[in-house]
Amino acid sequence: MSGGGTDTPMMRQYLELKAQVPDALLLYRMGDFYELFLDDAREAAEILELTLTSRNKSDPDPIPMAGVPHHALEPYLKRLLDAGKKVAIAEQRGEAPPAGRTLMDRELVRVVTPGVPWDASSAEPREAWFLAAWAEGRGGRVGLAFLDATTGDLRLTELPDPAGARAELERMEARELVIKGDPEAFPPELRPAGVTVSRGDRGRFDPVHAKAELCRLFGVADLGGFGVEGMPLGVMAAAAVVAYARDTARVRLPHVRRLRAYTPGGHLMLDEATRRNLELLRPLRGAGRKGTLLALLDRTATPMGGRLLREWLARPLLDLPALEERLDAVEALLPAAPRAAVRAPLRGVADLERLAGKVAQATASARDLCALAASLRALPPLAAAVGGLGGRCRPLPTDLCADVVADIDRWLIDEPPASVTEGGILRGGVHADLDALIALSTEGQGAIARIEARERVRTGIQSLKVKHNKVFGYFLEVTQANFDRVPPDWIRKQTLVNAERFITPELKEFEDAVMGAEGRRRQLEYALFVALRDRVAGAVDRLQALAAAVAWVDVVQGLAELAAERRYCRPRLDDGAALHLLGARHPVVEAMDLDQPFVPNDLHLADGGRLVILTGPNMAGKSTVMRQVALCALMAQMGSFVPADAAHIGLCDRVFVRVGAADELAQGRSTFMVEMAETAAILHQATARSLVLLDEIGRGTSTYDGLAIAWAVAEDLHDRIGARAIFATHYHELTALSEDRPAVQNLHVAVIEENDQIVFLHRLRPGGVARSHGVQCARLAGVPAGVVARARALLAELERRPRHGPPHRQLGLFPPAPAPPPPTDPALITLRDAILAIDPDELSPRAAHEALRRLRGLAEGRA
Repeated sequence: MSGGGTDTPMMRQYLELKAQVPDALLLYRMGDFYELFLDDAREAAEILELTLTSRNKSDPDPIPMAGVPHHALEPYLKRLLDAGKKVAIAEQRGEAPPAGRTLMDRELVRVVTPGVPWDASSAEPREAWFLAAWAEGRGGRVGLAFLDATTGDLRLTELPDPAGARAELERMEARELVIKGDPEAFPPELRPAGVTVSRGDRGRFDPVHAKAELCRLFGVADLGGFGVEGMPLGVMAAAAVVAYARDTARVRLPHVRRLRAYTPGGHLMLDEATRRNLELLRPLRGAGRKGTLLALLDRTATPMGGRLLREWLARPLLDLPALEERLDAVEALLPAAPRAAVRAPLRGVADLERLAGKVAQATASARDLCALAASLRALPPLAAAVGGLGGRCRPLPTDLCADVVADIDRWLIDEPPASVTEGGILRGGVHADLDALIALSTEGQGAIARIEARERVRTGIQSLKVKHNKVFGYFLEVTQANFDRVPPDWIRKQTLVNAERFITPELKEFEDAVMGAEGRRRQLEYALFVALRDRVAGAVDRLQALAAAVAWVDVVQGLAELAAERRYCRPRLDDGAALHLLGARHPVVEAMDLDQPFVPNDLHLADGGRLVILTGPNMAGKSTVMRQVALCALMAQMGSFVPADAAHIGLCDRVFVRVGAADELAQGRSTFMVEMAETAAILHQATARSLVLLDEIGRGTSTYDGLAIAWAVAEDLHDRIGARAIFATHYHELTALSEDRPAVQNLHVAVIEENDQIVFLHRLRPGGVARSHGVQCARLAGVPAGVVARARALLAELERRPRHGPPHRQLGLFPPAPAPPPPTDPALITLRDAILAIDPDELSPRAAHEALRRLRGLAEGRA
């Protein structure tokens, strides 16, 4: 850092605080603003588009300075976090400097990082907010831990290699990653896009210290009850993520009450390309959720239900009993009456999970407690509605925290103010001392009004007013025109341009009584509120259990509402290798407001035809068909009904979807290289229980190279892997695979071609096709008519060639130029005849040399 004038009390205090958080931008509270200085000011001004000013402008080297209003902090914080920055908050302590000093005391109260939001209300309500930690061991094995500080959700796992760990970070949508070493040295290929890498406490990555750290957190002597045996790296990561949140971000974690260990292999695996291609959580283009499967599925009524639905979609199950439990609940809620009985009380439930976290962290306001009580009051009718389903839906806990509701209702008024330190949040009659202070304060206010009225009569000054401010307290204010009427017992307090301010002994006496009572009232009321909040915090375990149960019910009722509205069917699930869909549709495309109805299709993948070679023209719907098969499988394995008339699905361990074209030029990878890398990953990881959907493999290189690659990939899927697969291609030669491979079936998307016009039927039909109708598609896309006509001519010539023979001649984009006229100049005719008389195959080197000499002589006009 640089800048002159730093040797002042205020700047020394600033630099001392900054030294505690050297890797964060420090927001230093000064009255109504948070100020940044020196290099922090320069950096923040650029990110936030602030005007960069300076202190001590007359100094030869003034101190750069920028600031944001304290009441508008959150949007600025978000922009800094989105830029990958950490932000430290330094607040003023008290309302005035300590006795004998002019400088306010300040302390660091929070370090906001990309993985730890400012508070629960600043986090996206329907997304988890995970801070992750990475602990790597021998052989490349990696332990990962994830903490959502807004809810207290802490979980850990271990993976066999760094590549798998990176994929898990992406699936969990971690926002920040804590590691043991230097963040700059962390391999870029292991860092998911948008994830900030931060340095953690090295001591927490020691297995002994890590175990002790977690035992202290949970108040246990051993971690045996948490199911973490055999996961030492995961335990280290969990200790590191907890220490970072608590010590670096300075977040209290009393609501972290349990540790969940899991194995990624317990869920259907989806790689990054598949999640992207299927647009599960985010659209391929743009931001937000519009056009995603999540946006279609989300009929939840509560934020924690929305977060749980997102997790179900990102982590489909392989557990058949758990899936049947979810499907039973969806089926029970299909009828309108029971679904309405469940949904009505859910609309009155706020974010129980994050409210419980705020209570435990002592950041909940009176309004938060009122929202908590209102949510809990909605649970008895919800429990009754769920209980009326005859055991087909998971019930709510029997403990609905009625005592918490009663405690909150007894103490808090119905609509408390936002601040908990200014008073006016507790009911009258709940505490005798508080009532006495309120009465004294109210009585004092009345006395002030009586003094004002009496002094007006006494002096005859009708414009006289009793006013108050924090500097002078209560005072009598009169205009200069009435100054001659001021009684001699008034004491001058302040002179203004057009008015004078006075006090009297009586006014001062009542001021002391009123202000003293008001201050004592605020202190007592705040203390009573904190005691209430602490009592509610004692029920955090119970509140978290309720939140989880309500979220589960919320998700299944939302899935039931969607199934009833869109006529989805319950899938039949088993551990077999079949995948049969009757009348299947693409759920998102079907829901769009299109000019024509969606065309459903049947598809059967089983041992007799588990590999489909899918042909047909562009725009006919091959990619849509493939995606809808994948989405039906995913929806079934998250516990949802599926968009089909009937579905029988053998559980898939992995789903791979490779469609479209994309490049990674920043990493030096072309479109074809990305395609090959994704194809290689599929061939290495797919099993016989996988579902593989490949579109246009091999199209990014020469025709024969591409055909060879596509053929070999299709053979490998059939011969070695045995996965259920759809292979869409314009290499029609691949249909020949069905001649000697019994598990290959050929399908095509039907079209009708009449009078050089093409009509897309979007129907799957048996067999392959020999044409792709690309020229017609080019015409429909608006390619100029001249180009389309030339393309038709070239296509006709190409189709006349032998299938694998050499070309008759080199084709050009434009028609060949007319042949030049024959020469008429005698010299040129002589030269031409001499050249044509030469037979190159009969010439010896000497003869060739003599012939070339003779031709040159003719060209130069010599005989």
